[in-house]
Amino acid sequence: MAKSSKTPSNGDRAPHALDAGYRRELIVVAKPDYDLRATGRAAMTSAAGADVRALNKLLDSEDLTLEPLFGDSEDRLRAQTSAMAAETGADVPDLAVYYRVDVPEARMEALAERLCKLDGIEAAYVKPPAVPADFDFQLNAMPAAGVEPPAVTPDFTSRQIYLNPAPAGIDAQYAWTQPGGRGAGVNIIDIEWGWRFNHGDLRQNQSGVVSGTSSSDDNHGTAVLGEFSGDRNGFGITGISPDAQVSAVSLVSNSTAQAIRIAADRLRPGDIMLLEVHRAGPRAASGSGQFGYIAIEWWPDDYAAIRYAVSKGVIVVEAAGNGGQNLSDPVYDARPAGFPASWRNPFNTANPSSGAVVAGAGLPPAGTHGRNAQPGWGDVYADRGRCFFSNYGARVDAQGWGWEVTSTGYGDLQGGANRDLWYTDQFSGTSSASPIVVGALASVQGVLRARGRIPLTPARAIDLLRTTGSPQQDGPAFTFLPNMTGSGYPQNHPARPRTQRIGNRPNLRQLIVSALQTREWIGVQFTGTVAAGQTQRWFTYRWPAHWHVVWTVVPTSTRPGAPQIEWKVQVERASDAYITYWISITNLNPDPVNIEARYAVLGW
Repeated sequence: MAKSSKTPSNGDRAPHALDAGYRRELIVVAKPDYDLRATGRAAMTSAAGADVRALNKLLDSEDLTLEPLFGDSEDRLRAQTSAMAAETGADVPDLAVYYRVDVPEARMEALAERLCKLDGIEAAYVKPPAVPADFDFQLNAMPAAGVEPPAVTPDFTSRQIYLNPAPAGIDAQYAWTQPGGRGAGVNIIDIEWGWRFNHGDLRQNQSGVVSGTSSSDDNHGTAVLGEFSGDRNGFGITGISPDAQVSAVSLVSNSTAQAIRIAADRLRPGDIMLLEVHRAGPRAASGSGQFGYIAIEWWPDDYAAIRYAVSKGVIVVEAAGNGGQNLSDPVYDARPAGFPASWRNPFNTANPSSGAVVAGAGLPPAGTHGRNAQPGWGDVYADRGRCFFSNYGARVDAQGWGWEVTSTGYGDLQGGANRDLWYTDQFSGTSSASPIVVGALASVQGVLRARGRIPLTPARAIDLLRTTGSPQQDGPAFTFLPNMTGSGYPQNHPARPRTQRIGNRPNLRQLIVSALQTREWIGVQFTGTVAAGQTQRWFTYRWPAHWHVVWTVVPTSTRPGAPQIEWKVQVERASDAYITYWISITNLNPDPVNIEARYAVLGW
């Protein structure tokens, strides 16, 4: 379709509108035992009484300020995280140790190196710019149609094959038959740069931008919202979970870590946050498009922010990134200069996890929209195979459609002068895949809320996405067409076996049934002997956190006439997924007593 002078394509970006969001950052991490406080320009104090004269001397000589990254004072941040830890039992990260330095980019590396050498500073590193998962690349560069739309927008839902039954779709149509299955009672926050909340198909259940300023380059965010939040109105498209309440936090004026914390504080347990962003990783090269870009949890401050959100019970869905990378490669285990000594690669599943759902991009069924390959690319469609650009590996939990997604925005399906009427048939990338996973989870949470059930925890959401759904398939070999020369990706792509993990495509018919499933059973967990007048403690390790468990301890040796024992159960939230029960048993009598500890699982 020809491009009209009245309808700029996504390629006609306005960089000046995005520059504030696309910037490098100098992040500083203080040592916790120094208990630092920012008290003004070039002035830091230590509540622990540590010597910070060398730090202040450097700040003063360079006219710099350490600003708390997460906005609030260190005291306020610590009070909030302590209260969260006490309420949830979760291991909440200490956000008070993170700072940012506002300094020209040319000075960042040298200052980071100097800061790392100072007592009291655990780490100082420079983060690459965060960008949407289509920036500086041919993905989602569809020209808008110059033809004016009809008076009434047609119904495009037949082109939303991802709504259909599995395996082609996620069976949103089944979810809609269930009370709450359209996401009622669920809040979703999208984190990226720009959205068109005035779009004619985004008028219901929209709360707009709740922090920051929306960019005028809004096609990407508009397409993302349409996938899970498009209105039920008889025209255009329909979202997977249109009854969910949707809002946005902008990266034009917030860093990624700041945006995650802002969004987390607006959400409740069981609500959903979407991270539509990635960064250049260690294998990225200048001028090579998105090749080598990876999910943002690899950087320490973003990881801490995600952990903070997950500790609150918020489900974070994170785009795996379009870098064509194996996230299980040992290259990501190497600690970059300036990262904290305690840092461990979160892509390595042997290390502590951020707890986010990581979403990869899968191919659509052959023949989708009358095509068997993306025009101009050469990527042949094979349903649920890995898209050539999608990152993959053991860390990736589930896949969504990475090509041919019909949604709001861009204007290649329906264009014209009024951008509020634009629709696309070719939204793509891990950017298009992640919202499908968000919509599926919102549908499940809505069903659970409608039945008065506890919503999925982040760990339970990951477990269900991995154990249900339509399995990943092999992707075919192909050769790039000439326009891909210089993209940074290998020119010839061999077959992409299903061992290059992007996970299953969600199947809501399975997912909802599994989420609603309950089991009940009883048993004896342990037996033992408690000496006369003594207290002994046992613990049970790695019990699923979503189980509802009641403990009873009874004596098995007889001594009539008086109570023999008493017990106390204490609980440790060892991780998002597991609970440790500590059971202290006291013998109230002058003779040893044999006991058994019985459990009753009331449901999960």
